[in-house]
Amino acid sequence: MPHIPILAQAATETNEFAKLLVEGLSLGSIYALLAMGFVIIFKATQVLNFAHGALASLGAFLVALFATIWDIPARWMPDAPVWVSWSLAVLIALVAAFGLGMLLERIFIRPMVGEELFAVAIVTLGVDIVVRAITNDFIGTDSRPLGDPWGTQFFDLGWVRLAHTEVAQFAITILLVIGVAWFFRTRTGIATRATAFDQEAARAQGIAVGRIFSLSWGIGAVLAAVAGVFLSLFPRRPGGLDTQTAFFAFAAFPAIVLGGLDSIVGAVVGGLIIGLAQSYSSLIPWEFLGSGFGGVVPYIVMLIVLLIRPYGLFGTEEIRRV
Repeated sequence: MPHIPILAQAATETNEFAKLLVEGLSLGSIYALLAMGFVIIFKATQVLNFAHGALASLGAFLVALFATIWDIPARWMPDAPVWVSWSLAVLIALVAAFGLGMLLERIFIRPMVGEELFAVAIVTLGVDIVVRAITNDFIGTDSRPLGDPWGTQFFDLGWVRLAHTEVAQFAITILLVIGVAWFFRTRTGIATRATAFDQEAARAQGIAVGRIFSLSWGIGAVLAAVAGVFLSLFPRRPGGLDTQTAFFAFAAFPAIVLGGLDSIVGAVVGGLIIGLAQSYSSLIPWEFLGSGFGGVVPYIVMLIVLLIRPYGLFGTEEIRRV
């Protein structure tokens, strides 16, 4: 049967394509969460938050702290299923991340209001160094497991295998995207959009701009924390949280720029595009350019788009009077 090898090869190629599609969407959804958090902070405060990767690592650190070290709330609920106690630990960690995000804004960013944006960006770099140093000191040289209930389990669909973690990740990402879209239609969300458009006009309308600043940092920290948790689970990081989590999270920056610094839709689309580009780049033989060249692909995609649309795919074009 001469056609059997051809059919077998086609099936193999289809399976490989599907595998890379799942990998790209999985990676892209993490980038989308990181990009959304970054955009929310930038829209409200006009601050380029270079500490966003550190916030992702901090979120995973808090989950490890509550779920595996302090064993909260499992020690209070010894008969509860693992997924229930772990989910509650994650919720507690996210509340803590929200509070810490607001605290960082109040201590480090609020005093810089009115200063040059470059100076504020440098402050966020300092915050990144401090937060990363604290979490790395906790992590040490070994990986820290987060105690998740999924482990290395898969759903085998025949043509592709989906990790339980990836299914949860897709579902939670969709819920968070819907939640963020709904938030911007609420009274507080409209106030956030008004603050992003014109801070002085927002103050004149009685909007508590300082509270909006803190809220945006809290929400951004929560989204970064969720991304950090999934970055630290199988199949992304089988061993758990390690010192490379913050660095890996910073790789979402091309997705942020690609979609547009002030667009939530752009953050999601940019994240998915970069994730898929990074995944499918493995099909291209990069050996002649070096083994690590595939990691540069997101930045190449970003540069190509910026040459055509300097403000990103969905970013607002700035119009200046000359």
